[in-house]
Amino acid sequence: MLKNYVRIILTLIILSTALTFAQQQKSILDSLIQTSIQVSPKIRMLKAKRNAAYSRIDQNSNLPDPVLSLGLRNIPTNSFSFDQDPMTQKAIGLSQMFPFPGKLSAIEEAAAIDTLIIDQEINDTENEIRQMVTKQYYNLNYFRRAIFYAEESKKLLRDIADVVSVKYSVSTASQQNLIKVQLELTRIDEKITEIISKEKSTLSELNAFLLRDAKTDIRTELIGKIKTVSLNAQELNALAKTNRPLLKGIQLSEQRAGLKLKVAEREFYPNIRLGVNYSFRQELANSTMGKNDLLSVVLGISLPLNYGGKYTAKEEEAIYLQQFHSEQYSSALQFLDGRFGSAIANLESLEERIKLFEEGLLPQAVQNLNSTLASYQVNEVDFINVIDAQDLLFKIETNLYKLKTDYLKQIADLEFLVGTSLQ
Repeated sequence: MLKNYVRIILTLIILSTALTFAQQQKSILDSLIQTSIQVSPKIRMLKAKRNAAYSRIDQNSNLPDPVLSLGLRNIPTNSFSFDQDPMTQKAIGLSQMFPFPGKLSAIEEAAAIDTLIIDQEINDTENEIRQMVTKQYYNLNYFRRAIFYAEESKKLLRDIADVVSVKYSVSTASQQNLIKVQLELTRIDEKITEIISKEKSTLSELNAFLLRDAKTDIRTELIGKIKTVSLNAQELNALAKTNRPLLKGIQLSEQRAGLKLKVAEREFYPNIRLGVNYSFRQELANSTMGKNDLLSVVLGISLPLNYGGKYTAKEEEAIYLQQFHSEQYSSALQFLDGRFGSAIANLESLEERIKLFEEGLLPQAVQNLNSTLASYQVNEVDFINVIDAQDLLFKIETNLYKLKTDYLKQIADLEFLVGTSLQ
């Protein structure tokens, strides 16, 4: 009876492990990711930063305000009278400064690209949230499955304990065997308590991304057959160059430095000031000669003398920034190349180990436990062999599931690095 029960339970476990719930699981995970992105305070912060950058475009890319001037000219100091001297005037003027053609458009382009850079910051933050939520989801998934396997192992031990009790009642098993079973049950209870603590901690961290109460339940689905990916470093590098927001942001920063250089170069060109003045003259005392008002037009040109090399320094700063972002891009690619090589090696190792567990270790462990139980019931092996076989099966099942979640977490890391889905 016990042997048949064990065979049924283990067969169900193996079959359930082979089932594919990928679509449903991805739907749950995608929902968690989208919610985390929607409620993220960091995303909202960056969007406010982008709006502020957008507002700065108009601040610096339009004409400066015109200047209205009011004045009194040529007032005689002996009388301060307005009708004593024909040169005395009341004047009103209006002047406007016009930057050299092309300067304002260059400033506008340099300011506008800031919003694009912040857009890439937002995209990369979403990319990072996607990675962290995915990894925590699979951690939660693993802990729950580990609890399930521990509970199944505990049930099996209880059934073994019943057999030992029967054998003890007819003096074919020792009291030491009964104590050993109880010790194993206690050990599994302790293991379950430890895993439950980790499961609660992971659930709390995952709920933090969702801005929900730490104890709010999050559903997870069983991981079935792993859909492996076949990639090489060159393909990943190409994907990263095309999709990774961080790399796009660095390239945009280099472009911004080029636009700032364009602005700095235009500092060497003069600005133009155009002014109009209208002067009112008053009739002179004791004179019948009429006095006409006066109109003046003034054209001014600034002289960009580059005092102290201030304009040259602006050019040099922009050139150095271009160099900095160019090297930053190369450095980021170098870092990614190293990570890609390591990640590919890890994925290949995990694939091989998963295959070894699924096709070799797990079926062998099931067969070993069934054989050991049958032999124990007819007193061909010692009780300790049953405990060892049961413990081995529990470890293999748990380790296999951990390998699967580790594989999916490694994929999540790679997707973060390249900035797009790989499955």
